[in-house]
Amino acid sequence: MSRGKMIFGLIGWLLLCFAAAAAGALFMPGEWYAALNKPAWHPPGWIFGPVWTALYAMMAVAAWLVWQRGGFAVQRRPLGLFLAQLALNALWTPLFFGLRQPGVAFAEIILLWLFILATLLAFRPVSRAAAWLLVPYLAWVSFAAVLNGTLWMLNP
Repeated sequence: MSRGKMIFGLIGWLLLCFAAAAAGALFMPGEWYAALNKPAWHPPGWIFGPVWTALYAMMAVAAWLVWQRGGFAVQRRPLGLFLAQLALNALWTPLFFGLRQPGVAFAEIILLWLFILATLLAFRPVSRAAAWLLVPYLAWVSFAAVLNGTLWMLNP
């Protein structure tokens, strides 16, 4: 694969991942979220931006590493799973903050978690580095799922 195609591919994956993040930026937490009862272990709001920025960059690099091994023609299943989890990722914010449906968002984040795990497992035989790059994402979504479920229970 030429150097130009590799760079273009990385930029494409970065744009795709950050487009999913940008979709979430349309639905900010706002007053509704500020008024919710939160657990004592709820992280400060400022942490979410830097964490998600790092996670989206790592997700893009992971997908790029798999894509380099034959593109969609060869890596259809792992990259298809990646795109499915990315769509689920983009859907969570409108469900939680836009529609203000923490219960629906909780069900969705469990599905997201399962797709992240499936993607990680599908990436592993193709690129161990790609799989490892998804581990922090899976860990953060695990934490986010517990937080989402807790917020749902605290705010019936």
